[in-house]
Amino acid sequence: MREYDRSLIPLAKVMQKNMTPWERRLWYGFLRGYPVRFQRQKALGRYIVDFYCARASLAVELDGGGHFEPDRMARDAERTAALEAMGLRVLRFTNPEVDGQFSSVCEQIDREVKKRRPF
Repeated sequence: MREYDRSLIPLAKVMQKNMTPWERRLWYGFLRGYPVRFQRQKALGRYIVDFYCARASLAVELDGGGHFEPDRMARDAERTAALEAMGLRVLRFTNPEVDGQFSSVCEQIDREVKKRRPF
């Protein structure tokens, strides 16, 4: 089990109840029924990742428009580096990718899970 900041749990629960449309689409359209368990809004270290697969050590992050501001991009790079230092592989997708290339997003996640944890 990975370390996490317990004080993040209440916020993670709020985020689970208030998923973005893109998070809902990926969760209900693919990850919820995936053969390897994914969790949503999972606290890891000092962060909350959008989706997490413990068996594959994989975090999936969805990035909206605000993620392309210079300061936000720097924070995202720091966040990714911290998660990777925990041994995680981080996949990032934009909301437009979830909208327009949903099958491709799902295929990329599937390939990464199978590469890291064949089943």
